[in-house]
Formats: sequence, structure tokens, C-alpha cells
Amino acid sequence: MAKVMAVNAGSSSLKYKLYEMPEEKVLCSGNVERIGHEDGIFGIKFGSENIKITQPILDHSRGVELVLEALIKYGIIKSLDEIECVGHRVVQGGKYFSKSAEFDQHNADLIESMTPLDPLHAPAHITGWKAFKAALPEVPAIAVFDTSFHQTMEPEDYLYPIPYEMSEKYDCRRYGAHGTSHNYLANLAIEHYFGGKAEGSRILSCHIGSGASLCAIRDGKCVATTMGLTPLGGVMMGTRTGDLDPSVMDYLCTCTGKDVHEMYDIFNKKSGLLGVSGISNDTRDVEEAAEKGNKRAILTSKLFARRVADFIGQYYVRLGGIDLIIFSAGIGENSAYFRKAILEDVQEALGLKIDYELNAKVRGREEILSTPDSKIKVVVIPTDEEVMIARDCYKRITNGAI
Repeated sequence: MAKVMAVNAGSSSLKYKLYEMPEEKVLCSGNVERIGHEDGIFGIKFGSENIKITQPILDHSRGVELVLEALIKYGIIKSLDEIECVGHRVVQGGKYFSKSAEFDQHNADLIESMTPLDPLHAPAHITGWKAFKAALPEVPAIAVFDTSFHQTMEPEDYLYPIPYEMSEKYDCRRYGAHGTSHNYLANLAIEHYFGGKAEGSRILSCHIGSGASLCAIRDGKCVATTMGLTPLGGVMMGTRTGDLDPSVMDYLCTCTGKDVHEMYDIFNKKSGLLGVSGISNDTRDVEEAAEKGNKRAILTSKLFARRVADFIGQYYVRLGGIDLIIFSAGIGENSAYFRKAILEDVQEALGLKIDYELNAKVRGREEILSTPDSKIKVVVIPTDEEVMIARDCYKRITNGAI
């Protein structure tokens, strides 16, 4: 048995899970929120306990200290020496990483060099790595990249139609995101619905949360994905636009007098569900308003569903047909309302037969939504990105490499 830590560091947060491997047993989980503030929030869950404490947490180093102190304080482990590996979620691996890698200084420098590709996440990943390295200097660390699963895309799927020398010189291309989730979902789907055989399988994975992406998967490998150079591309999301006509940027900057950086911030943080509805970036709030007859909420729901449906149709063609559609992540797992809206948009074209009464009851559990006479099987599968990180940590411990 071995204990490994899966970490997801954000700009002002630190999510973590401690696993016992290879059983994949979660010993505890938690979130350190509002890092950098006097009223930071430390949270930890273990057994039946769910503890939250508000206190000053001025930097990530202090957040890591609180996590490690709590592991001892609450008897989850007796000594920090029991932690054998720390795995860090890293969003952007660029062209450099097609699989997980040692999180050493060399690779940290590479990750930091890609900050222009991922200004929202890369600095936080480096900060989280440094904080754990300072607290556990002898414990190996690995980086697990959201983009690595998408490195199997062909050039005609990842290149943009810009001057080729710009693609080459500036590494400007589609990288995708949520790859750790799509990989987990594909592996589980192949095990549960294809008899463990990846060859010949055609899967469409819909990771639909506040951030959302779709992934076309053939033979267990990514062939296309919706997110682009950054997580801003693809389908409409909680606060992100998804794909736009590039001239929208120039036009709105001219109309408003805002510069490119200001408009880019609006596209990332004030658009999507929030921007169209004027209500919230949370689908639950939009759904509630729509059911009360709010016209903008209804429009938002239809627009969101249509954007997802458009990519489902595109990827049906890209895969030459689909055997299985997966709904996952916060919205995909829990919102019967939005699943129904998406499925109704594509059911006639794809020959889907859905048990909508069952759909209305499914929340946070694996379930087949399609009926036996449906041309494509449709399922809900809860995702688990952290366990993929834990598995790579265990590989590092047992094999000495990933």
C-alpha cells in the first residue's frame, strides 16, 4: 500500500485528495479557498467529518502547511513520511508533454515558459509545486497534463488556417483541455461497454461543467477536441464565449474603446451563460429562471444546448459514426434539464431514443439513458480526474518512472 496526494492548484485555491493505492481509496479530500486573504477558508473531508475553518491564508505555502498539519492532527496519517508521491494537475503541456512527467526544475521551467498559452493557470501550478516541494523536499512530484491526451490529434485537426510559419514559430495550434477527464471516461467506457477492447470503438465524451469540452475518441485515442489554443475555445461555457468569429474581437474593441486585453478578459470571465442570461454562470440559476419564464434564461439554455449539439454533429462526421455518447462533469452528470435540451437537438438526426423519465432522475451516477432501440448508446458517467493523477503517482512509485 502507498499513500499519494493529488493536487490541483488554482490562483487562489488548492484542491487536494489523499489516496491509498493501489486500492484507490480516498483517505481525505478538501479545498483551501481564498488564498491571499485574511478570511481564507480551509476545508477537509474524511470519514463522516466535513470541517471548514476561516482564517488568514496569505499564500499557497501556508495553504499547504494547513493541509499537511491537518493530516496529522486528524489522525489520517501518523507521519508525513507516509506520503510517497505528490501529483499536480497542470492544464497546459504544450507540444512538450504527451504524457505525465517528473515535476522537476527542468519541467517546471518548461511549464513556466508556456504561461502565454495559459496565463490563468500556469503561474498557480508553479506556485503549488514550489509550496509542496518546500514542505516535502524528498517526496517525488509529477505533473499530469490536461493537454497530453490530445497529443494524438492529426495536424489537420490541431492546426489553425493561419500563416504556417506562425504556427511553427509561436506554437499556435489547438491543444485542448480536460484531457485527464476524457481519458478517464474513455477508459471506463471501454471497460464497461466495449468488453475492454478499445479497437474499433467510437466514443464522444462530453465533459460539460462551468468549463466544457467535447472529445472525439477512436480506438481509445483522441482524434479531435473542442477547446483550442486555450480553454476559451469550443462550446459556450459558464463565463467563456467558446468559439467566435475572430472579427468580433476587433469590432467590439472599436465599438467600446476597450483594448484587446480588456476584451479578452470579458470573453473569459463575463460571457457565456453569465453574459447572455445576465443572471449567473451557474446552470442551476439559469434553469430556475428559465422555468419561471425568464426570456433571456430560456434563450441562454437554447444557445448553450445548440452549441453543444453542433459539435456533436461535427464529431459524428469526424468519427464516421458514434457508438457511445458520454455526459460527464458538473452539468453533464447532474442537470437533467440541460442533458434533455442537448439530446432533443440531435436525437432526430442521430436516431437517438432516450428514456427521458429516467434522465430526469439521474444525478451523479453512472446510468444508460438510451433505450435498447437507440442507434447510439447514451450514458452518464461521473468523471474522476484525481484518480488518474493518483494512478500516475503509483506508477512512479512502483516503476520508478511514469
